Amino acid sequence: MRDAVTNIVELDALRQDAGDPADARALGLRNVSLAVGGKTLIEDMSLALSVDGITMIMGPNGAGKSMLLKLAHGLIAPDKGSVTWGGEPLNDAGRRAQAMVFQKPVLLRRSVAANVDFALKARGIRDAARRNDLLDHVGLLGHARQPARLLSGGEQQRLALARALALKPRVMLLDEPTASLDPASVLKIESIVAEAHAAGTRIIFVTHDPGQAGRLADDIVFVHRGRVHEHGPADMFLSRPDTAQARDFLQGRIVV
Repeated sequence: MRDAVTNIVELDALRQDAGDPADARALGLRNVSLAVGGKTLIEDMSLALSVDGITMIMGPNGAGKSMLLKLAHGLIAPDKGSVTWGGEPLNDAGRRAQAMVFQKPVLLRRSVAANVDFALKARGIRDAARRNDLLDHVGLLGHARQPARLLSGGEQQRLALARALALKPRVMLLDEPTASLDPASVLKIESIVAEAHAAGTRIIFVTHDPGQAGRLADDIVFVHRGRVHEHGPADMFLSRPDTAQARDFLQGRIVV
C-alpha cells in the first residue's frame, strides 16, 4: 500500500466532483420513531451530528444502532419524525453523497476488479486506471482478476470499502465493518477509514469495540433501547460515561 499522503491526495481527487456542499455532511434526526412487526426499534430519537469527524455509534445488541444507519441512509423511512442532512430532508442527491458498508459485504459473482467497475459505472465512469488506484489503495490490486467471493473476510471488507470510495462519498456509513475479523485485518480497515476521513469524508461507524472507538472516534453516540442515551467527545465517554447503562456496556456487563 502506498504512503498515506499519496492516498489522501488521490481520495480527495475522487471526491471533487461530488457536487454537494460541505454542510450536507451534517446529520439530524428529530423525534424519530420506527416499529417493525409491531416491535418498536427506534423511539423518539433525536440526534445532531456536525459536518466533520469520525462518530462511533455504540450500544448493546438490539439497541438500534444498525437501524439508525439505515434511517440515516434512507434505506428505511421513519414512522414518525424527520431525518435531515444539512438541514434538508434526505433526497436522491443526499443519498448519492453517501455510501454504506455493511457488516457482511454483498459482493457480485464477478472478479474483484469487476466489483469496483460496477460501482464506477453507477456514476457513469469507465476508468480502469481509477479502478486500479482504488484497488491499490485497499491493498487488493494483486487480486484484481480473482473471484471476489474467494477473498478472505478481511479482503472482502476492503473490497466493499473500495466500492464505497468509488462513489466519491461525502459521508460514509459503516455498520460494524470489522466484526469477527483478525487483528491485522481490523487495523488495515481502520487505516483505510482514517485516510478517507483525512481526505474530508464524514465517517459514521457502528462498533462494539471500545478499543477501536479509542483509536478512531472524535465523538461517540451511545444508543440503548432505541434511544440516544449519551453523545459526547470520545475521550470523555470512554473514561467517564454519564449513565449506568454506558458504564455497564464499557465494563462488559449485561446492560438493562
